[in-house]
Amino acid sequence: MTSMPPHPEAAPAATPTTTSAATPATAPGTTPTLVLVGHGMVGQRFLEELADRGVTRRARVVVLCEEPRPAYDRVQLTSYFAGRSPDDLSLAEPDFLARHGIELHLGDPATAVDRTTRTVTARSGLTVHYDALVLATGSYPFVPPVPGKDSTGCFVYRTLEDLLAIEEYAKNARTGVVVGGGLLGLEAAGALKGLGLRTHIVEFAPRLMALQVDEGGGRALRRTVEEMGLEVQTGVGGKEIVADGAGAVTAMGLSDDSVIETDLVVFSAGVRPRDQLARDCGLPVGARGGIVVDEWCRTDDPDVYAIGECALAADGRVYGLVAPGYDMARVAAGSITDTLFAGTGTGTGTGTRTGTGTGTPEGFTGADLSTKLKLLGVDVASFGDAQGTTEGCLDVVYADARSGVYKKLVIGAAGELLGGVLVGDAEAYGMLRPLTGSVPPVPAEQLVLPDGASGGGGAALGPSALPDSAVLCNCHNVTKGTVRAAVTEHSCGTLPEVKKCTKAGTGCGSCVKSLTAVLNDELAASGATIDTGLCGCFPHTRAELYEIVRTLRLTSFAELLDSHGRPEARNGDGCEICKPTVGSIIASLAPSVGADGYVLDGEQAALQDTNDHFLANLQRNGSYSIVPRIPGGEITPDKLIVIGEVARDFGLYTKITGGQRIDLFGARVDQLPEVWARLVDAGFESGHAYGKALRTVKSCVGQTWCRYGVQDSVRMAIELELRYRGLRSPHKLKSAVSGCARECAEARGKDFGVIATSQGWNLYVGGNGGADPRHADLLAQDLSDAELIRLIDRFLMFYIRTADRLERTSAWLERIDGGLDHVRDVVVHDSLGLGDELEALMAAHVTHYRDEWAETLADPERLARFVSFVNAPDAPDPSVRFVPERDQVKPDLTLLAGPTLPVRSLEGASV
Repeated sequence: MTSMPPHPEAAPAATPTTTSAATPATAPGTTPTLVLVGHGMVGQRFLEELADRGVTRRARVVVLCEEPRPAYDRVQLTSYFAGRSPDDLSLAEPDFLARHGIELHLGDPATAVDRTTRTVTARSGLTVHYDALVLATGSYPFVPPVPGKDSTGCFVYRTLEDLLAIEEYAKNARTGVVVGGGLLGLEAAGALKGLGLRTHIVEFAPRLMALQVDEGGGRALRRTVEEMGLEVQTGVGGKEIVADGAGAVTAMGLSDDSVIETDLVVFSAGVRPRDQLARDCGLPVGARGGIVVDEWCRTDDPDVYAIGECALAADGRVYGLVAPGYDMARVAAGSITDTLFAGTGTGTGTGTRTGTGTGTPEGFTGADLSTKLKLLGVDVASFGDAQGTTEGCLDVVYADARSGVYKKLVIGAAGELLGGVLVGDAEAYGMLRPLTGSVPPVPAEQLVLPDGASGGGGAALGPSALPDSAVLCNCHNVTKGTVRAAVTEHSCGTLPEVKKCTKAGTGCGSCVKSLTAVLNDELAASGATIDTGLCGCFPHTRAELYEIVRTLRLTSFAELLDSHGRPEARNGDGCEICKPTVGSIIASLAPSVGADGYVLDGEQAALQDTNDHFLANLQRNGSYSIVPRIPGGEITPDKLIVIGEVARDFGLYTKITGGQRIDLFGARVDQLPEVWARLVDAGFESGHAYGKALRTVKSCVGQTWCRYGVQDSVRMAIELELRYRGLRSPHKLKSAVSGCARECAEARGKDFGVIATSQGWNLYVGGNGGADPRHADLLAQDLSDAELIRLIDRFLMFYIRTADRLERTSAWLERIDGGLDHVRDVVVHDSLGLGDELEALMAAHVTHYRDEWAETLADPERLARFVSFVNAPDAPDPSVRFVPERDQVKPDLTLLAGPTLPVRSLEGASV
């Protein structure tokens, strides 16, 4: 392995340090001594359990740590490359160790245990007597015995020091290979890609994440990973590492005799228990490693315990997830408390921390291996019998490989939910996992279908459908009942308070949405105030964040999160709720705050929703639609011909929409620039059908042609559409202008609609079609052109300023205090004195508007993203296929699992 010089942020391992000035005792005294070997995530949790039981007040606690820094969040290790510092990842509160009198020796690992004298010797020569010894030494990375594995440029991916070394070496590298396609391997691949390296993943198993997902989930995951520009080889292993004369990596040979030229190799092919210390002192270990322990986490020696990844649990498993490690820490702390202080009243081994809700006070005999992760931005989850090994079980599957979505539920013969796999869309994980072992309240098919499929759509289950015994937080084994008790019995009124009381949501974080729902339900039932923060990252509403960005002229999501996010979210990455929301706010205010209005530049690109990434709407078979703007629905014959020629030349399906536009469907991502180049040359621009922005302003022909028309509705529709084009808002905006009261343009079904009168224009707001139609309300009447535009300017900017995330104007108008009357007072009568400010914001938008597709075509770097395969930019995606229908084409798509996706029958055979 490469030996890197110490990173400036890394403490020298050869210089042990301690957090306490106390002189270590070398012989037993009246105060018992507890020695913990290892200070990782499980070790830190063990110390917290001791502190909760009062052990740290009555015993000397000594910690020997190999790493140069205290415990940090290894689950979030890769977030270091997203800007989080080593200090940000620290798990211990700054004064935790000192407050509890715990002696921590950094860079000074244990090297020997003498069970006869009950002493531990550290690398520095320090010898400590123990009354109880806990081994939490974790695991070490498995490096396959590949010739050349010790060449310069070969690394493992396990500790912060590993990441610091990789970061330094990657500065002079162009290509990297990750050996291993499991959880940590995909994290490592994402890190290399983020460092700017062309990245290959080599996995010996036939699919990625073979332990967590099945064949169908593996296919969906692989496709999504490859679409991100990573190159994946499965079913092959490393054969040799090729090095140059100086011993530096130049290539990697694979078992299929292929060769990958590379400058850097990261081994992430699994881990093995670090049990050498136990072996050397004669403690039993498993045939495949792991220190043998009983249900109390005791080894063969009753004074020695083992917890976490180094332990072979009573059920014969070595657990590599943090949640079982935490449970083992609880059990060991309880057992030690009972052993050292039996009869003294200093806590009990079976007592649990308020809210931990373990349900297994008798000991640790196994754990739920359910997990939910976001790998390379892809949600992946598995729970229960994910592989479907139970006799007589059935698979209920939804698969859309082009969208990277795969959902499978395993159902027992009696209809009970046994487990499942979710890839690409794991939104339902928090509700499905607690239902494991019970019959779901709705048919399983409804739980995997997306909204809108098969007419009825999918079914959404809320926390109210779960019993109090359902485990919401798998990391800390916290039940719904425990969360409810934290609110009703311990007066927790915010999510951070619930987290502190119960530890729920402080592990992987996948349960936060469920926790928030339960919290809000309990607060609402008690009449208490509910936390209205946008998400777990921000305590502010969207409207409040808008004001913060506008007032402080912030142009960066990271700056906003670090200055106004919840304390526990600062220096983090944000979430899928706040990132697109803040991205939209910054885009709306870009001209006023000095931000770049182009949504795919810099940090803004990472904040956008799916469709914005390619400035086009993704369709069901993985192709994209192209929607040029046709202001007011008016188009010249020449432009009609251009659209027809483009559709013909690229084989696109054409459809005239209800918004008086012509949509072109079926373009591959690599075709988008070619199509738009021809459209832009002909004078078209983006119709923003992909964004939360103005879509169309439709019109009737008005008085120019219609004998009933009283105003020129086409002219006004064109003027409004050109004025508000590209305006980013909380949700999409639609408008229409009708030339008379006959209302042929259906203006009262729009977010803002205009109807001509003999005296001018009537303005209606808050209308909506779709699944929940609402007629718009009259805001003002008989307006001149200038008055109409001024009021629409104010209305739209007031809506953008005060609406919630993804809230249409119809819902906003009904929710906002005072409703229509208040909006009329603000917009028409300027009751808040905001009129000039709202108009200025709109004027800035109009002045600085730039067509996104014209901007994209003018910049080669921006065009580089429009490829089907990063490693083969000229190759079209062969999976985007079409079949003829009515002289056009339609997607060749199977919505649900078909012949290529085996599904078990009741008899257990594949069909």
